[in-house]
Amino acid sequence: MSEEHIIETRTGGSWQLPAIILLGLVAIAGLGFGWNASSKLDTTKQDVATEVKTVQQSVQQDMSSMKDRIAQDEKTNADLQGDLKVVTDKLKITQGQLKKARVAAEEAAKQNAETTEKLSALDTSVHTELATKAATEDVKTVDTKVTAVSTDLDATKQDLKMAKSEMGTLIARNHDEIDQLRRLGERDYVEFTIDSKNKPQKVGNVTVELKGTNQKKNQVSLAMTVEDKQFQKKNRALNEPIFFYISGTHIPEEIVINKVGKDQVSGYLSIPKANAAPATAASTTSGN
Repeated sequence: MSEEHIIETRTGGSWQLPAIILLGLVAIAGLGFGWNASSKLDTTKQDVATEVKTVQQSVQQDMSSMKDRIAQDEKTNADLQGDLKVVTDKLKITQGQLKKARVAAEEAAKQNAETTEKLSALDTSVHTELATKAATEDVKTVDTKVTAVSTDLDATKQDLKMAKSEMGTLIARNHDEIDQLRRLGERDYVEFTIDSKNKPQKVGNVTVELKGTNQKKNQVSLAMTVEDKQFQKKNRALNEPIFFYISGTHIPEEIVINKVGKDQVSGYLSIPKANAAPATAASTTSGN
């Protein structure tokens, strides 16, 4: 019996050790799982706490902004109420003024109607008076003045019986005749004197250069530069117009030599006002 007991005891102790080890492993695994779960829980708590804090800050900012807006709206409302009161007060005054203005406008309209009638009557009276005076001595006086002016004009035309060029322009032979042509107002006249040869001189809108003179035959030779183009005019007679055109114009300009001396000439440049070309004064004087 003692041997059987020993065998049973040994048999019973053989499974206890593995069971203990297994239990230990299970306990360790449980501890590890619990620690991991605890760590994740802490992390989750921190994330949640951070998010909650962020939400709280956002809510606080929104609340602060909302309070500011409410305060601003309240201030605006108060201002509007104040403005409304002012407008209401002024409106009461304006209504009274409007009533007065209507009365004044009605009176003004009545006065305007009366004024219009008076003006109409005055206009009729003036026209009647003028019509009456039209047949009186006043008209005869005007006719006399018109006749006098017409006579003066005819006399001026008689004074202008000058030679005409083939272009139909009047040719002045001296300073007095040039002044007479100026008074007609159709052309501009630039008088000039050139007292030496081969010296270009600006005359109005052209350049004139004396090339030679013949006193016995009253002839002159000139070189003219018009718009950068030069051309020669040789042996031209006294008081003979030299015609030329400026670009874009249909009426010629003309140069006339009235006086020929030794290496000296005098004359004028005639520029049609229709050409709209500004003539600059280029008159020079010199003794013989």
